[in-house]
Order: sequence, then C-alpha cells, then structure tokens
Amino acid sequence: MESLARRLGLRTQPTIFFVSAGLMILILALLLVFPAQLGEAFGSGREWVVTNLGWYFIFGVTAWLVMLLVVAFGPYGEIVLGDKDQKPEYSFFSWFTMLFAGGIGTVLMFWGVAEPISHFTTPPKAGVEAYTPEAATDAMNFSLYHLSLHTWAIFALPGLAFAYFIHRYKLPARVSSVFYPLLKERIYGPIGRAIDIIAILGTLFGVAVSIGLGTSQIGAGLNALFGWENGTTLQVLVIVVLTTVAVGSIVAGLDKGIKFLSNLNIGMAIGLMIFIFLAGGMTLFLTRQLFETLGAYLTALPGLALWNDALARETGDGWGWQGGWTVFYWAWTVSWAPFMGIFLARISRGRTIRQFVLGVLFAPSLFTLIWFVVFGWSAMRIDGMDGAEGPISAAVAESVPLAMFEFFSHYPLTTILQGLAVIIVALFFATSADSSSLVVDMLCTGDGEAGPVRQRMFWGISQGALAALLIVLAGEEGLTALQQVITVVGLPMFTLMFLAGISLLVALRKERLRFVTEVVGVPQEAKEAGTDALERGEIVHQSAEGEAARREALESER
Repeated sequence: MESLARRLGLRTQPTIFFVSAGLMILILALLLVFPAQLGEAFGSGREWVVTNLGWYFIFGVTAWLVMLLVVAFGPYGEIVLGDKDQKPEYSFFSWFTMLFAGGIGTVLMFWGVAEPISHFTTPPKAGVEAYTPEAATDAMNFSLYHLSLHTWAIFALPGLAFAYFIHRYKLPARVSSVFYPLLKERIYGPIGRAIDIIAILGTLFGVAVSIGLGTSQIGAGLNALFGWENGTTLQVLVIVVLTTVAVGSIVAGLDKGIKFLSNLNIGMAIGLMIFIFLAGGMTLFLTRQLFETLGAYLTALPGLALWNDALARETGDGWGWQGGWTVFYWAWTVSWAPFMGIFLARISRGRTIRQFVLGVLFAPSLFTLIWFVVFGWSAMRIDGMDGAEGPISAAVAESVPLAMFEFFSHYPLTTILQGLAVIIVALFFATSADSSSLVVDMLCTGDGEAGPVRQRMFWGISQGALAALLIVLAGEEGLTALQQVITVVGLPMFTLMFLAGISLLVALRKERLRFVTEVVGVPQEAKEAGTDALERGEIVHQSAEGEAARREALESER
C-alpha cells in the first residue's frame, strides 16, 4: 500500500486511506445496486437501535455534559492544552468568534422554525394540548434541549480529548490517539486503524445526512421562489452543483476566498436574524421571551436530560417520538464528532481545560438560544396559540423544509428573505463540504496540515456522491430515510466517543497537578508517547522548523 500511495502522489497513512476509500466506494456501489434492500435493512436496524438502546444515547449525552462540567470546575480545569507556559494561539475574541461561527449553519437554518412548530403541533408529552401557550413553552424547551448544551457536549468531549492528546501527548490527529491510555502502542496496530476507519466512515455519513437536509431546504426555497418541483431530481442537481463548487475551491486553493465566504455567510445569517427581530412587530415580546425562555429551559433541563418516556411502551407507542427526535439528534450529532473535534482542538492550543469546556459549551449555546427565540417564538405567535392549526403548522405538516419559507411569507421583502435563506444554506453547504473533506483527509494523514489536492478532491466528491445516493435511496420519505441511516451509523460512533471520555479520565488521573502544570509541563507518559509517534513516522508531515523544534525538545527530554 505504501508503494501505491507513493506512485499516486499521496501523503497519507496508506492502510487507513485505502481501506476507508475502498469501503466508501463499496458502500456507494451497494447503495446504487441495492437501494430497496439497503433501505429495508437500515429501517430494521433503526427500529432495533431505538427500541433497545435509545436510553443509552439519552443517558450517555447527559453523562458527558456532567463529566465535562465536573472536569472544568475541578482542579484539572487548570491544565493547559499544550506545553508548560503555552500561550493561546488566538486571542479570546478571535477564539470566541470561531466558536460563535460554529454555532450556526444549515442545522439552525433548517430547524429554527421547523422544530418549535413541530413540537407545538404535536406535543412530545402526554396531556399537553397542541397550539396552546403551554405547548409553545414545551416546544421551545425541547428545541433548546436538542440543539444547545447537549449538542455541544457531544462536540466538546471529543474536542477536549483531541486537544489533550494532540497538544499534550504530541500524538497524531487521529481518533485512535485519544485511546492511548487504554491501548498504548496498539493505537498504531489493527485496533487503532479500525477505530480510525470507523470514525472516517461515520463522519462521511454524518456530513452526507447534513448535506441531504440542507439540499431539501434549498429545494424548498427554489420551489417557493420559482415554482420548481422539490423532488429527487432537483435535490440531486443541487448536490452536484454545490459539490462542484466545493471541489473547485479545493483545486484552486481558495482558502482565503472560502474564509471570506464563511464570514460573509455568518454576517448574512446574523443580519437575517436581526431583521426578523425588528421587522415583525414583536420586538418587545421577543425581548421578554429571551429571558423567560432561558429560565424555562434551565428549569426544565434536569427532567429533559433524563426523560426516556418509559411509560409510552405500556400504551403501545414505543419509542416513536424520542426515536424520531432525540435519539436521531444524538446519533446524527455524534457522527460529526471527529470533524468538530479536530476543528475545536486546532483552535484551542494553549487554552486551559476550563476555558475550553466553558467556551465550547456556552458560547454557541447562547447564540442558539437567541436564534430559537427570534425564529421559533415569532413563528408560533404568527401561527396563533388559540388551539387551532395555523399557516406555518400546516406548511410543516406538508413538508418540514418548507417551514422557513412559509415563515418568511409573513414578513416584508418576502422574496428577498427567501432568496437570502437559499444563499445562506447553499454557502454553508459548500464551505462545510470543503472543510469536512479537509478534516477527513487529516484523519487519514494524522497531522494538522492539508494533504495533496487530489486527496481532498477524492473525499469531497465522495461526500457529494454519498449524499446524492442517500437522496435517491430516500425517495419521497427523505427525512425518515436519512434518520434511519444515521441512527444505525451513529451507534458505533457513539460507543467510540463514550470510550474516548473514559480514556480521557484515565489520562487525567495520571496528572500530578502542581508538578505537571507548574514544574514540568507534561507527564512522562506524554513525553514517551510523543517520542514514539515521531519515531514511528505516524506524524507524516510537519514544517521543517516545527519538526526540528520537536526533535530538539524530545532529545532534551531524554
């Protein structure tokens, strides 16, 4: 495999790259040849996972959130993610804005109106009447439960583990590295390679599902603007066009351009939110709701965090609601964990564990709160809380992706707002596809640098092809099929991240706090791990200056 990699001009860990690529191509072929059979298999798999292991997902994410807060506020919170006296690479403001940027995207654009309205229409808990103020409050609580602190706990756990083992142990930027305390040198053997391959495939599926959701919303926007039918053909065409844009940026090396577009995209999203806040005649109502919603969410959070709807099975409802919402969300989000973990680790070198955890959990969650208050409460008030279905609820019942565009029809400049929403989602799609192909490539190479263009092109095209085939496989029941796929794929990823948290706790227990943070900087085990990784050639690329500095440091430690 090494000779093949050299002949192809690749710079990667051959086993991880070629096995991941081979399995990716095999999955694409199977999706193309056996769509109906695979659809049935994923449907059966999802039913089994939700019925038997739904509690595992719900308990797990809550446990991660509690663990992160305990570590942050305990003595280990003082540990620096790097060497002794390591200074943060970014100012606090720059770091905060990058976390802030990570807090919005196609997910909030898709669900900002659709989720509160969905729960408003069909209350999750028994005894709550739909289309009432009580249903609206519950709807907002569940929306925030799904997309604020708990979601960011799923990102923060692998992000902290990555940052700790990459910056402190000097290990490769791979998922297997976080299992060093449990596996030691076996992270470079078959077990470690298998972990990395599972993580890469899970990440590709997670990104593909997000692309599928974003594409369905773009299609709904084009339908609202031009009357085009939002069917499989249009959605696949959208994927092809935007994947071509993303791959084109990889080929052209337009890193600065992508950064500019990302910043522009964030600015447009914030501008859209401010317009809705000011233009709907509900500014005072939304201001009051901002504080009231925060209080209601924090009050309801303990109950929501452990709610399993256990008695529903006695009435024959099974796990219907939570399986389609909470379990799906956690399975989907954890499939993004390696992608977001690498990103968070890269920007957090030099931060303390306390700074990392509190920043990653609370900065994006605060923005999510504001976003849902502005869009969710505005939508429910427009719909009416008099016990009867309103126009936005009717649109969501017809098609979830239509929610945002029906919502905009109740504001001035409707066409401009709908067009802007399509552009925002499309740009999020293109920039996410580009950056996720970079991260998947990094998971193969094991370093923090971009590989050759052809490697990133391969992953970018693969993501688009997988998303397109999932759309074709899904057919008319698109959202349901995507939920089935990601729930099944998310189970092994969820288990990996659960074990990663245990591995991180094992490593932290070996830290002698005063000695480590004030005298030496890193534990002896960390020095040995970094030396071993360098000697094995597992860190396949560094700048000449960085490699020389690291070798000098390792020699001095000996």
